[in-house]
Amino acid sequence: MDWKRIFDSLLPYLRAFLVGGGLCVIAQILIDRTKLTPARILVIYVVAGVLLEGLGLYGHLVDFGGAGATTPLTGFGYTIAKGVRRAVEEKGLLGALTGPLTAAAGGIAAALVFGYIITLLCKGKSKT
Repeated sequence: MDWKRIFDSLLPYLRAFLVGGGLCVIAQILIDRTKLTPARILVIYVVAGVLLEGLGLYGHLVDFGGAGATTPLTGFGYTIAKGVRRAVEEKGLLGALTGPLTAAAGGIAAALVFGYIITLLCKGKSKT
């Protein structure tokens, strides 16, 4: 059994787990130790992804952590910022409005489709 090859094939999963898990740990600490609501923490994460990509830092985290960096909300902010940058280079100032939607369209469409499928399969209950 070639242990090096096995380790090398598992390394991307370990990196994704560490990066994604680290982002989740930070969010959990914010929930436990501050009075921030989960919705505000979500917004902070999206804005942090945008700012870190704007500074050119988030791409390095994506290169290291793969899906662990692109799947959380910071990854959504990263995708939006990357889309804006690309669209502004191609279309000028109008790209600042169209870039985020173009870049994130696949993820948004998937969320809508899967959400609709779940509403068809599950019966909702009143919270009373």
